[in-house]
Amino acid sequence: MLFKVGKYLNNAELDKIMKTNVHFRALRSACAQQTLHGVIESFKSYKALKKKYDKGQLTDKPRVPKYRKKGGLSVVSYPARWVKLVKGQLKFTLGKQVKAWFGIDHFLLPMPSNIDFKSIKEYRFVPRNGCFYLEFVYERPKPKPVTPTENVLGIDPGLNNWLTCVSNIGKSFIVDGRKVKSQNQWYNKRVSAIKKGKQCDYWDEQLASLTERRNCQMRDNVNKAAKFVV
Repeated sequence: MLFKVGKYLNNAELDKIMKTNVHFRALRSACAQQTLHGVIESFKSYKALKKKYDKGQLTDKPRVPKYRKKGGLSVVSYPARWVKLVKGQLKFTLGKQVKAWFGIDHFLLPMPSNIDFKSIKEYRFVPRNGCFYLEFVYERPKPKPVTPTENVLGIDPGLNNWLTCVSNIGKSFIVDGRKVKSQNQWYNKRVSAIKKGKQCDYWDEQLASLTERRNCQMRDNVNKAAKFVV
C-alpha cells in the first residue's frame, strides 16, 4: 500500500488482508499477528524517521524496511497463554494448516528448572546461524541497591592479557586472554579457507555452524570473565 498509494497500514488492516493467506493460517493466530505487527512497527519507525529527515532533523535519509531474503527466517513469538506445561514439558500448539500438511498439531520442549513457569510472559523462537533458540520473556525482581563504597577497580583491556585489574586496596590480577585470542584466530583461519576463491558475501551451512560455535565460545568467555571480576 505504501508503494502504490502512499498509505501506511495499521495492525487491524494488515490482519484483515492476511487472514486468508496460507502461511498466516499455518501459524497460531496470535503468533501470526505478532509477526505482522512487527512489520507494522518497522514501518512506523521508518515513517517517524522520514518525517524528521524531511524537516531537516536527520542528516542520513532513512531506508524503507527491506524484504527478507529468500529462505530467510523470522522470530516467532508465543504469548504465554498459548503455551501449556505438561509433565515438565512446554506444549506449543500449531495451526490447523500445519496439522493438515504434516499431521501434527503441537510439539514439546523441556521446561528449564531455573525459571518459574508462571512468571513467563512470552516465548520467542529465534533463528540464528542454522540453529533455533528459545527465549523466555519474564519479569525479574528489582535488584537490591548496591551499598556505596570507596573501593575502586581499574581495568585495562588487552589481547594476551585480556583484563589487567588493579584495585585501590592493594589487590591486582590478570585475566588471561590467550585462549580467547586462539579461538578467534582458529575461526578466522577456517573462514578464510572456506571462502577462498569465492565471493566476499559467500555463506553456507558450514560457515553458519562455525560462526555459531565461535559466538557461543565468546559469550561463554565473557560471562566467565565477568563473573570472576564481579
